[in-house]
Amino acid sequence: MGLQSVKNCLWLPCVLRTPKACFWSTAGGGLIIQSVSNDVYQNLAVEDWIHDHMDLEKQQVLFLWRNSPAVVIGRHQNPWQECNLRLLRQKNIKLARRRSGGGTVYHDLGNINLTFFTTRKKYERMENLKLVVKALKALRPQLDVHVTDRYDILLDRQYKISGTAAKLGRTSAYHHCTLLCNADKFVLSSVLKSPFKGLKSNATPSVPALVKNLFEEDTSLTSEMLLDAIAKEYAMQHQIDHHITLINPADETLLPGISDKTKELQTWEWVYGKTPKFSISTCLNMVYKDSVLDVKVNMDVKHGRIEVCNIDLPEQWLPPGLYSELVKSLTGSKFCPNEITALVTALLRVCPQDDELHSRWSLLCENMIRLM
Repeated sequence: MGLQSVKNCLWLPCVLRTPKACFWSTAGGGLIIQSVSNDVYQNLAVEDWIHDHMDLEKQQVLFLWRNSPAVVIGRHQNPWQECNLRLLRQKNIKLARRRSGGGTVYHDLGNINLTFFTTRKKYERMENLKLVVKALKALRPQLDVHVTDRYDILLDRQYKISGTAAKLGRTSAYHHCTLLCNADKFVLSSVLKSPFKGLKSNATPSVPALVKNLFEEDTSLTSEMLLDAIAKEYAMQHQIDHHITLINPADETLLPGISDKTKELQTWEWVYGKTPKFSISTCLNMVYKDSVLDVKVNMDVKHGRIEVCNIDLPEQWLPPGLYSELVKSLTGSKFCPNEITALVTALLRVCPQDDELHSRWSLLCENMIRLM
């Protein structure tokens, strides 16, 4: 029986069968919990719940979690600028916006996430990262790992294996970081590369970095070993029992109101609608009848919706009335392929029955949708 199986046997019954007071009432001044879910929205909701509901003055918390493939953007970021949204849709990879700042990260089961909860007064992310490094060194003394002034953890002085973000509330705070163990680096580099050209935004941009998996350095490591080593070091520093309590983020008896928090994090209004205002100034290179047409598109997008729209079409490309109807319909719509597809399909129904007009219309709309 593996270490993770032992943890499951020891702790899962406790979480599911004891009163919810068991969740935070222990003799010591700290608590280590691990999510049984790999859903990014559920795990981010746990962070919100702990931040909003737990008395961190009495008890600090370390939350351990892993996600199925997902891209997580910072609170003030622009998803169109940060990742390849079309590729995410093709690969069925979830997109989430967290409540902390910082840059965009890729999660899969080869990545560990750690969240350190404290009062705002006791918030100290450098100490948390030093704890992680100490745990790694205790497990494998030969590892060359250190914390930088940017609060990253580097392997071999050049490869980033951990990035950091934080949320500081009025009285509570949390600092979370990633730890690259065995993530799919090909998918990571593909999805974190935006194909967008001509986007202007004041949103927080991510800072690209060379990355490496810890397992590339030492193939004998496992995610469970790393989680256990970090939990052990945290327990030692907080003078508490080395216990990992498993929790189910869907358990309303344990975490009252958690479902509402999870649902909010999945909404279009949160993931896309919270994007800071941005503008697009680009040129669509449309191939039509052996020639290439350059169509200039300028848009302002606010709260994820098209606020201003101008499309510089060649003369006589579309009947003036149809062009006006297109611009009018786009204005106020979500900057979103599903909504725009539905919109242009509806307009096509009232379009004159003309094959050439239909093919021009389809070409323009396909290119517009590709922007999103």
